[in-house]
Amino acid sequence: MLSSQIKHRLEKEDILNLYKKGFKKTEEYLVGVEYERLPVSLSSFKSIDYQDGICDFLRQFAREENWDYITDDFNIIGLKQNHDTITLEPGCQIELSIKPEKTIFDVQEKIRSLNKKIFPILDKLNITLLEYGISPLTTNKNINIIPKRRYKIMAKYLWGILSDVMMRETAGIQGCFDFSSEEDAVRKFKLANKLVPFMTAMFANSPIRGGVETGYKSFRSLSWLNTDNDRCGFACCLDDEFSLDEYINKVMQSPIIFLEKENNPIEINGRINFVDYMEKGFEGFEPTLNDYKLHANLYFPEVRLRNFLEIRNHDCTNMPYAVLAIYKGILYNKYAMEQIEELFKPLRHNDFAELRYNVPKNALQCRIKNYAVLDIAKEILTIAEKSLIESGKSEEKFLEPVKELVINGLCPADIILRSWNGIWNKDIKKLVDYLNKISLLNI
Repeated sequence: MLSSQIKHRLEKEDILNLYKKGFKKTEEYLVGVEYERLPVSLSSFKSIDYQDGICDFLRQFAREENWDYITDDFNIIGLKQNHDTITLEPGCQIELSIKPEKTIFDVQEKIRSLNKKIFPILDKLNITLLEYGISPLTTNKNINIIPKRRYKIMAKYLWGILSDVMMRETAGIQGCFDFSSEEDAVRKFKLANKLVPFMTAMFANSPIRGGVETGYKSFRSLSWLNTDNDRCGFACCLDDEFSLDEYINKVMQSPIIFLEKENNPIEINGRINFVDYMEKGFEGFEPTLNDYKLHANLYFPEVRLRNFLEIRNHDCTNMPYAVLAIYKGILYNKYAMEQIEELFKPLRHNDFAELRYNVPKNALQCRIKNYAVLDIAKEILTIAEKSLIESGKSEEKFLEPVKELVINGLCPADIILRSWNGIWNKDIKKLVDYLNKISLLNI
């Protein structure tokens, strides 16, 4: 009787099993997406506050489409139906997270179906959703954090000079992909980290912020460089051997922001890291698997390991399916992975790290070592396209818009800047009109 009441103490093996539960057969591989967009007033072009329209949108959508509320301290902070969610990021950015699907066509169909339900409600509220990487007019000082307790704690804790920009102003696209074993997970993890700076360059889409040109093609990526070096960036040295255990160690060494006990946040504010917590507990609290899950979700590397791979650093654009297609073409084909590994052979960790800092300003016009980023980007697209053609699912069609840009040496920011300094004459209304029109193409 007594032994059955003894609580199991959290061990490293318990955490490791979280990741191992994600191992899948290759025929079971799926593709997932987390797709953030910016709610903006169609009349003032300012960001929409939670109290000034977004809460109303959530209520109306739930009522009309029979979705359930997600709440925090009695405030509505999102909606859910089965495995699909519509949630709010800290500055009211609206995120769609749908159940992973077998093909990108299935993902596209689900998002289009949701868009057809979302946009009419928003239109009645005079709101649009922009597929853009950063708030075009309103800056963080005039964007309130939504009434979600963890976001308020994070906003106080994150110490980087642009952390408020990241939290309140930015929107991105994240792709989610499967792996078959620890060896496969680590291989894909390292490869995805190496791909990220090139992908950030191809999809750079946040040059205008606060109504002015920033001098950066991806100000969103710049904000992540200045958010919190304890939990952002590459989660490993890309030159070294790596393992799931080492990833867990890296996560555990980062300071704890808060714990959640009985649905209440307990602020830690970096006083201990998870290694200390595992060894000593904290003020009477003992570590649990849920504590680790929360802590790992507050770790923000370029690529995050869960029981799948989450690849994070892409500005929101109207090409979310192109992001998925590139990664799917490479990570789900062993020959494509070999070709990308061969392409990156001359490059070392420091080369990728330096590129990560150069891309926000110059995007495809960067160099890495002695190589033009644009040339490597073209090679990446060629390898992904060949793989997708061989798979016979016609998913290579999703590469067409980004191919057209890259062939001409351009990213989305270049198109915007050309018009901004030309026929738009730096008129924010014309920028928002343009972004609104291209956003509506995905309905």
